[in-house]
Amino acid sequence: MALHKAHRLKSRKDFQAVFREGLRRNSYHFTLRALRPLPSVKPSLDATPEEGQGRQGKHSPLTPSPPHPLPPTQVGISISTKVSKRAVVRNRIKRQIAAAMHQLLPKISPGWRLVVVVKPTAAEQECVTQQFLQELEQLLAQAEVFNGNS
Repeated sequence: MALHKAHRLKSRKDFQAVFREGLRRNSYHFTLRALRPLPSVKPSLDATPEEGQGRQGKHSPLTPSPPHPLPPTQVGISISTKVSKRAVVRNRIKRQIAAAMHQLLPKISPGWRLVVVVKPTAAEQECVTQQFLQELEQLLAQAEVFNGNS
């Protein structure tokens, strides 16, 4: 099953941010890059610097506004021609990874940006969706992206 559009990491800028700032975890078939969600509490912008006028109901500039909901977790899959020269093989591996991530998404805390980098060893296997699922689950646990670990 494919990932929903809201859960796909698409832009080059997002991929670069994950590679530049994210943490890295390795396994036999994959490298996981994970960028922690941004803090959801921001200073209030509707505050006025009027002090000492006794106005009630206004926030001070340093009062945090209510937390904003985190965006959904986004996943990108990076697979180069080093894995396989054949696009059919690369696309099959991408579909298997997307299916595995689709199963794992409900367990992942919201707001994470993840990139799964596929290693050439992944092309040596045949029909290993279950193995990919277990390996990805292990990587996500190591990166502490599951609910309750963030």
